[in-house]
Amino acid sequence: MNGKFAKAAALSALLTSPALAAQDSITLGMVLEPPNLDPTGGAAAAIDEIVYANIFEGLTRIGRDGSVRPGLAKSWDAENGGKSYLFHLREGVSFHDGNAFDAQDVIFSLDRARAAESTNAQKTLFEGIEKAEAVDPLTVRVTLKAPDGGFPFKMAWGDAVIVDEASVKDIATSPVGTGPFRFQDWAQGDHVSLVANDQYWGEKPAIKAATFRFIPDPSAAFAAMMSGDVDAFPIYPAPETLAQLQADPRFKVLVGTTEGETILAMNHARPPLELLKVREAIAHALNRQEIIDGAMFGYGTPIGTHFAPHNPDYVDLTAESAYDPERSKALLAEAGVKDLTLRLALPPPPYARRGGEIVAAELRAVGINTQIINMEWAQWLEQVFKNADYDLTIISHVEPMDIGIYARPGYYFNYGNPAFDKVMGLLDEATEPGERSRLLRQAQEILAGTYANGFLFQLAKTGVANAQIEGLWENAPMPANDLSEVRWTE
Repeated sequence: MNGKFAKAAALSALLTSPALAAQDSITLGMVLEPPNLDPTGGAAAAIDEIVYANIFEGLTRIGRDGSVRPGLAKSWDAENGGKSYLFHLREGVSFHDGNAFDAQDVIFSLDRARAAESTNAQKTLFEGIEKAEAVDPLTVRVTLKAPDGGFPFKMAWGDAVIVDEASVKDIATSPVGTGPFRFQDWAQGDHVSLVANDQYWGEKPAIKAATFRFIPDPSAAFAAMMSGDVDAFPIYPAPETLAQLQADPRFKVLVGTTEGETILAMNHARPPLELLKVREAIAHALNRQEIIDGAMFGYGTPIGTHFAPHNPDYVDLTAESAYDPERSKALLAEAGVKDLTLRLALPPPPYARRGGEIVAAELRAVGINTQIINMEWAQWLEQVFKNADYDLTIISHVEPMDIGIYARPGYYFNYGNPAFDKVMGLLDEATEPGERSRLLRQAQEILAGTYANGFLFQLAKTGVANAQIEGLWENAPMPANDLSEVRWTE
């Protein structure tokens, strides 16, 4: 081979080498494996972290800034003061199985979510619907029982995505949506893989293949990042190593906010937790900063109620339950409670396991013993969330604007408060922004004043990614790893 052709061959080999080839795939790490892939039938945030805005889409969607944006509805009109909504659907949209999307799919999805036999974890989102009807194949009118200024926001939840009746029977293991990515495979215990949807109605994603790997151990997560086995860990479980990763030019650290109110949940149906003084004693025993420092290595914002501090309607009520162990002891004595032992159920996330040890020590210091029970995620969902078989648990509630869960009958806190329920009812009917703000503030004050739970901190979103990756969400206004704008840079 002469020199000219040798140089050309070498240049060709260099340009097509894996090191210089354009990256069009990504591997993301996740702490928790979802119990299924049906966002309309499961409560685990890990489901939405894979499927939201990737596989499934709703009439509306939440953007990275927390705003409500068009989804499968390109626009909508509020009618009759918010008592009905007219959704104008996009043309030329198909499900991944080739079936065309139209108004009947919206009606089927909404009727299915609100049906008596529905297993939707957020069924209350749909309780206000009186009927959904097709004006024409691309227009749906949803009539509500009462005005609801927040209805477009409710339709942006992962629990409100539009599903295909033809494939819904297999949605838990082989989900079919309209999104920019199609489901490829699920190797349980290891990963879920997606591929780009070539027939997507919107802008095609730069990423052609995505793998979500399940790595629950913080040490293993760090090792996977360092070795390049994963390209990004959007919710990184080892904050103690963030400084090391930030100092490494191969990586960038993304620190943002979440909707995750991290709480010490109390089961009000378990004596003596039905007593206000006992709940207040527990709340005053909790040193929030010690928990944030010990469980989250300083990442997190103290909260005194079930509301995100970045929300403009947030009220700082941390003083209501300030750390005061002597007050805790006095309250327990006033309640006539001594030699108390409570079961503390801890799901797998590191914030719960590490935080649980600290909480147990703080409670022990005021005379409350705990029996720590470490649970796998499926066990926690079944025993604690579904059957309310627990005394205390630590969990982050990452659903957006979810203060209304305290008004749900039979919800796992078993918190029943007519005054709070009344405020939530008024909020559902309010469409004027100022009135909605007033009611939200009042609701926060009721929860803080009744010590509904031990409010710990707002979960920070600490993510790590290869420095060449752009487009990952920094904040988490919705449990999601939206890959539609993710790309590799040169």
